[in-house]
Amino acid sequence: MTAARRVLLVNPRITSASRARFPLSLLNVAAALGEHGHDAELVDGNVISDAVGAVLRALGANRFDALGVSVMGGPQVATALELSRAVRVRHPALPIVWGGYFPSLYPEAALNGGHVDYLTRDQGERALGELLDLLPHPDRAALARIPGLSWRDGSGIVNNPSAKLAPVTLPELLPYDKLGDPRRYLARTFMGRRTAVHQASLGCRFRCTFCGVAAMFRGATLLPTQLRLERELTHLRDAFGADSIQFFDHNFFDREADMIPLLEVLARLELPWWCYARADALVNLSKESWALVRRSKLKMAYIGAETPNDKLLKSIRKGTRSDQTLEVAEVCRRNGVIPELSFMVAPPEDPEGETERTFDFIRQVKRVNPQSEIIVYVYTPLPASSVPDSQRLKIAPLRDVHGEPVVFPRSAEEWTRPNWVDYASPWSFRAVPKSGPDPIGWTTLVMPTRRGSTTDCAVASMIS
Repeated sequence: MTAARRVLLVNPRITSASRARFPLSLLNVAAALGEHGHDAELVDGNVISDAVGAVLRALGANRFDALGVSVMGGPQVATALELSRAVRVRHPALPIVWGGYFPSLYPEAALNGGHVDYLTRDQGERALGELLDLLPHPDRAALARIPGLSWRDGSGIVNNPSAKLAPVTLPELLPYDKLGDPRRYLARTFMGRRTAVHQASLGCRFRCTFCGVAAMFRGATLLPTQLRLERELTHLRDAFGADSIQFFDHNFFDREADMIPLLEVLARLELPWWCYARADALVNLSKESWALVRRSKLKMAYIGAETPNDKLLKSIRKGTRSDQTLEVAEVCRRNGVIPELSFMVAPPEDPEGETERTFDFIRQVKRVNPQSEIIVYVYTPLPASSVPDSQRLKIAPLRDVHGEPVVFPRSAEEWTRPNWVDYASPWSFRAVPKSGPDPIGWTTLVMPTRRGSTTDCAVASMIS
């Protein structure tokens, strides 16, 4: 039997303490490792002023067999590098493992440098557990048999075949006690005074070519059982006083038949909630399911509208149509749900024209449902190498304004340069509408369309 290992899981700083939410991925990884026979301690840099110091003190006071570091694109790459380098200097023999969106999408860049030894890509619990089984002296042949693991072999990089998305064994509840005081992660939102975040499902069965979730999970999705969802949400309500829920699922509304049991749970609990959704899924819900949605107190659904150009929607494999965007705005209006619609601007072909047409379409959406919230993304696609089936889809290389192919960073250090942090990070601006009879004047948020790689959504089932 493999001896129990101890791992220190760290979420490097990516936001302020006032904006910090449950690091759901670390909680899920810790839970899965516990069921695997290993133990994890958590350090959340978002709520600790000196995360590097806290990690070094923990490593000095206790024995750990590995350090696991959460890394998303954007500003967290820099804080992950700072942390990993400090640990490497003080504890050079300690294996350092990165996981999450950044190493899953850019494994070669993540491994280039002396700051990390292994990567767990995509769904990382099983890969990390199997890696811990092999430490401290892993055998190369055994390493090569772990799906979803990337590692250095001499001067080269080995990317083992990806693992299929699969259920993992978890305890009845996530180990919230490992966070110290879990109540500090609840926040006042438009839904309630103490909003908690939760992730029920994982993955998405759609394969949009611009989406990091599609690149990582390749059209697979996992839904929770009715019992588990009710148990987790009831615990958040009764133990911590949560009065509303923000779901960080990649796509909460899947097939209607599969969603009905989950909607029944939410209707019983009546906790106001927010989620990601698709226009086609919502417009095709039956009257009976919409009745459940209303009883469940769904307040807002984030819907990727992307563009009014149906040809472009087809080329990015979105699977929806522009008329469904207008229809979902109306359906949400009738059912008391605010649609939070995201659009991308400046695509490669006719960027100025497409942007103007998109803003004209947004005005049309606002006339259908004036309560619609609008989010605008600058089109920043994934490299073709990160898109599943990129060769079969014949995805053209991304080119800059001069017509030259864009060369993506080859190291984590290069990803910390301001232009690449901007590429992968959100920022805000106020839209200035053209003069006319129907000015909009809304405040919009601009961020890249690489869904999931830019917000601290702490995707479950990986170190992220």
